[in-house]
This record gives sequence, structure tokens and C-alpha cells, in this order.
Amino acid sequence: MQEVTSARVKTGDYETYFYRTGIGNNEAILFIHGSGPGATAWSNWQYALPFFKEKGFDCIAPDLIGFGMSEHPSSPPKGIRSWMRLWVDQLKYLLDALEVKNVHLVGNSLGGAVALHLLAEAPERIDRVVLMGSAGAPFRLTPELDRVWGFYEDPSAEAMAQIIRWFAYDESFIKDNLDSISKMRFEAAMNPAVRRSYEAMFPPLRQRIVDDLVLPSATLRRIQQQVLLVHGLNDPIVPVETSYYFAKHLPRVKMMIYGQCSHWTQVEYRDSFHSLLLHFFHNEI
Repeated sequence: MQEVTSARVKTGDYETYFYRTGIGNNEAILFIHGSGPGATAWSNWQYALPFFKEKGFDCIAPDLIGFGMSEHPSSPPKGIRSWMRLWVDQLKYLLDALEVKNVHLVGNSLGGAVALHLLAEAPERIDRVVLMGSAGAPFRLTPELDRVWGFYEDPSAEAMAQIIRWFAYDESFIKDNLDSISKMRFEAAMNPAVRRSYEAMFPPLRQRIVDDLVLPSATLRRIQQQVLLVHGLNDPIVPVETSYYFAKHLPRVKMMIYGQCSHWTQVEYRDSFHSLLLHFFHNEI
């Protein structure tokens, strides 16, 4: 049984650290993680990678530049649009380096916005797209997201634990692991390079960051790929209204809203989430 492996590869001016499993399978999925202090590809996709490998997919999950163990610019870009340019280029270089011609995309939160920008720029390389709790639509910055992006204004283990609680509608399912999850994320977040990148990505005033991630409606209307929207009804980080916005402007779209669910659909409803995506990729929904 093939394990999930990790490696580094040069992607333009920066090195990318990525996880991969299912090499040699016919169809590929590129998983793009979200933000949040201490966020990595593994923290977002540790359950999805082995599942989809067993279902016959080549699964690739990179740490975006400025996150995790990918390279951190010594002079970080100014503004989220400059970071977006970096991330889109990174992912195109990554596919080239791995000699992967076409992929399905799965983007979580900030990663959903990255997926949409990549899709708008390189549509010929993208098959089907899943956006989960995705940014990239206009919305009013929530107090929770402001705290998530402003974590370093008052960084502490306690603040990290509170953020983790917000990600789940019912924290009972992570109750036994809350301390270990918070500790892992807090230790990752306090790496000086991670902190430097994160503070450069998400400075005040953060409503401008939300606004700068938005894709124009004219761009969304031109997207011809099938898109599946997945959202937690009770998401306090990225409100469910963003998915309704995408549903109005994307021409080929399906949507699944999970009740009693917050921002971690892929964890809170893991089995259902995996099954839903599998049917979508197989053109069964």
C-alpha cells in the first residue's frame, strides 16, 4: 500500500514542500489548503489524501508559499494580490515539475480563492473544481475571520484553541484532541518565518483583503468547468452567502450545504464529504 510521501521541488523562485500519494493513477487532484495560523496542506487534507488515492487518484497537496514548510520569502510581498500572483505561479510550476498535465481542484477557504484564480488563468489544465467554504466572493469581514487573520496581534495557545473551536460546529468530536491540535498549530505558527509571512499576508485593515480576493462576476461567468460548492451552514469564518454568490455567477454549478456545520466540512462530515466529491469527480451528480 502506497503511503503519503512528502518532498520538495523548485517552483520558480521558491521551493515548494508538498505531499503526494497515488502516483501513476490516471486522474490527479490538486488540494489547496486554507489560511489560519499554523495552517498546512497536511492539517487540511490528512484524511482526504489516503481516501482518494485508494479510489484511483494521484493526490497532490502543497504548502502554499509562506505557509508550512514551503519557502518563505525573505522580503514578503505587500498585499494579498501580490501573494495571489505568487501562489498561482507556484501551482503552475508545481504541475510542470511533476509532469501533471491536467487536474481536478479542491480548494478550502483561502485555497478556494486560489483555485478560482488558477482556473481563470489556466483553464486548459483544470477539469472539475470543488470549492469548500471558499473566499473569492464579496462578503463583510466577520469578527471570527478578523481574529483568525489577526492572530499575531495577541498570539497565545489559548487564542489558538479558540480558533480551532470556531472551525467546528460541535466541538465534542475534537474535544479529546483539542489540546494536541492546538499545540501542533501553535508551535507551527510561532516559527519566525511562518509568522513573518502571515503578518505580511493579513495586515489591518482586513476587509481590504476580503475585497482584493474577489473575482469579478464577468470572470466567473466565463468559467466553463463544472464546479461543486460545499459549505457549512453555520460557518462563522467565511459565511455561507459566499457560496450562494458563486452559485448565481458560475454557469455550471452544483451546491451542497451542510447543516450544523462550521468551517471544517472536510473534518466534521468527513465520510460524506469524501463520498460527495467522489461522485462529483465520477460525473454521478
